[in-house]
Amino acid sequence: MRYYIGLSLASTSGMDSGLAIFDENRTLIMVDKLYKMNDIIHFFDNYSSTGDSEICVSLAWDRTMLNGKWRILSKPYQMVSTNPLMPNQDNWTQRFTTRGSDYFKSLTERGANVNRFEIYLTRQSMHLNSCFKERSPADCKFLQQTLTNEWGIELPQNMMPMSQLEAITGAILARENFENRTNIKTIAEFRGLPVIDVIKNPNLLKVC
Repeated sequence: MRYYIGLSLASTSGMDSGLAIFDENRTLIMVDKLYKMNDIIHFFDNYSSTGDSEICVSLAWDRTMLNGKWRILSKPYQMVSTNPLMPNQDNWTQRFTTRGSDYFKSLTERGANVNRFEIYLTRQSMHLNSCFKERSPADCKFLQQTLTNEWGIELPQNMMPMSQLEAITGAILARENFENRTNIKTIAEFRGLPVIDVIKNPNLLKVC
């Protein structure tokens, strides 16, 4: 049995990280919320089918507070990498957090195929993006209804957490990466793991 796992990783333990698992019969067998990195590690360390799994972990934004000097130097609105007056001190230009990166890479040594993905790019590629403000209640409801109506995924009627819906998107991407790798492109590399996306919308779980 092959399993496809999506993890919507939060920036900090104060926000919920979503987890979703599909089996090879396209059945959503688990959704959950995790908070601390230790909770995520505990899940994968005790998950018996890690070696039989395709895993996609989202890139989480680095929400580190920037100091006053950064705000002053950013006034000219120039590209940081091209402005010699704005050296990259204390990872000022780091867009994504490195949270859990070493652990996710270690999962590959246990037989799992682990990739990263950028949730907003993947939503666009899979036609799951909306016109509403990102992660707002309206955006959340839109994504849930689209996954249900157009992708045939059975979800509860009440509104689900956005982190779980984003994790479902990652699980769909993990399945496409296993079944149809010609439809997958590598757009970057982050901490030794490829960042992938679909070339065109696969509609993997769409009801015929």
